[in-house]
Amino acid sequence: MTRLNFRTQLEYRVEFLMTIAIGAVWQVAVIVFATVLLTQFSGMGGWTAADVLLIVAMRMLAHGLFVLFFGRLPALAHRVQEGLIDACLVRPMPVYRQVQLHWFPTHAIGDLAVATSLFSWAIVRSSLEWTPGRIAFLVAGVLGGMLVEAALFTALSSAALHYPATSYWSSWLEELMGTFGSYPLNILPKAVSAALTYVLPLAFIAYFPAGVLTGHGSALGVPVWVAASAPLFGLAGFIGARLLWNWSLRHYTGVNG
Repeated sequence: MTRLNFRTQLEYRVEFLMTIAIGAVWQVAVIVFATVLLTQFSGMGGWTAADVLLIVAMRMLAHGLFVLFFGRLPALAHRVQEGLIDACLVRPMPVYRQVQLHWFPTHAIGDLAVATSLFSWAIVRSSLEWTPGRIAFLVAGVLGGMLVEAALFTALSSAALHYPATSYWSSWLEELMGTFGSYPLNILPKAVSAALTYVLPLAFIAYFPAGVLTGHGSALGVPVWVAASAPLFGLAGFIGARLLWNWSLRHYTGVNG
């Protein structure tokens, strides 16, 4: 199904290329931020510029993978509003999988191209010795960040089955992650930092894994073992969100109630 969706979009080559370009241009602000950070500042909140760049790169790569594999979730509320989700209930395939296979996110190619370039830049600029253990944790951290984001949007999608207006919540969540996800959270007021750790677990996407890798574990505001378990938190959060989705789907009564 993904191959067919991809080939369908290739029928309109110019639009296909423009969509990829839009996905890349959408991330220009992050590239500008990273460039200014490295050229104008020596660091931020006790983090060197190279260490902050690693946060930015890990968040962007995790987000790009989320868009590629789960990027249809934020639009689910609109499908519920239009009554399109009801047709998925009578097909012999899990509804969650149908949502993911509905269309191919062409703009994810642009997102990932920029994210991969920035990630490579961050690795080159880093002074860390990339041992097999660090590399394994880096990969796990990026995948865990993707799952944290997927868990958050899956939970919102579960709510969308009963409250279609949650499309506004999805937009708000995207803005929030884009605004704060690239900074060391210790530069924010403690109340805000705590909210982005314990209420909305944004810290688990890139801040905690990058902090463990760069030796800031003791200054992250949580025990080191909590920060180091960020990839497992992402996996557990996604499993929990899927269980919530299954429960919500069983109690779904249609857009008109």
